[in-house]
Amino acid sequence: MTLTAPLRLPRAVLRTAGAWPFFAYTGLFLLLPTALVVVGALTGPDGAFSLDGIRAALTPRTAQVFWTSVWLSALTAAVGAVLGAVIAYALSTAPDGSVTRRVVTAFVSVLAQFGGVMLAFAFVAVLGANGLVTRLLREQLDVAVSPGLLSSMTGLVLVYCYFQVPLMVVVFLPAVDGLRPQWREATTTMGGTTAQYWRRVAGPLLAPSFLGSFLLLFANAFSAFATAAALISQQTVIVPMAIESAIRNENNTGMDSYAQALALGMIAVVGVVMTLHAWLQRRSSGWAAA
Repeated sequence: MTLTAPLRLPRAVLRTAGAWPFFAYTGLFLLLPTALVVVGALTGPDGAFSLDGIRAALTPRTAQVFWTSVWLSALTAAVGAVLGAVIAYALSTAPDGSVTRRVVTAFVSVLAQFGGVMLAFAFVAVLGANGLVTRLLREQLDVAVSPGLLSSMTGLVLVYCYFQVPLMVVVFLPAVDGLRPQWREATTTMGGTTAQYWRRVAGPLLAPSFLGSFLLLFANAFSAFATAAALISQQTVIVPMAIESAIRNENNTGMDSYAQALALGMIAVVGVVMTLHAWLQRRSSGWAAA
């Protein structure tokens, strides 16, 4: 009677065993959908290879939709980055573990995740045609708020900034916390001013983190859908709404490849943005860990 030796896995496989669930999750929910989008964008209604979807996406109308999404995302990311950075710095001056810091951090963490239809409903209840603030301004101060404010691009910028600012606070606060008081003291000891400290010490150190956070906010706004769809239901002003319109088009049921081509364009834009974000994060991780 012979005994068979137990199966031994290579050491490299065993060392990466803890990452297998992550690889499986990434492959199932990121790589596989991306591959399906690529295949769908290059497939016609008959299942054969076709570039009709790509050609349909390379039109002035589609370019305008992409441009609207880009400038909306860039504008709200810029506003959110600047205001969020100021709030993050003010919050960093509070002592660690203080009640104020814990409360504000928890508050902005909740607001950063507050979006979709619920956020649209909240703004309609406040700034809609019969919203609380709208009626208060009209009755008490005789100030009229446009009934179509929230269904315009101006209203969409306002609503997007509501979750962009707290998201910036959440992602930028660790970088601001990394600034050491000794650096400011050294600058002061050598005769430097506050402006020189921010221009030559803190500014260059925080710049990669700030730009990386801006790119993260850009990607967050670029991929947002539910809030805009709830506020502007009769137009396709941004790319996610154009994808939804193409999928639900009842007059032309063969627009699936066009919708997939739009999604492929979104993946390309977000991929470039997140690649730059990862590069900036690597640039800023060295001094933060030092």
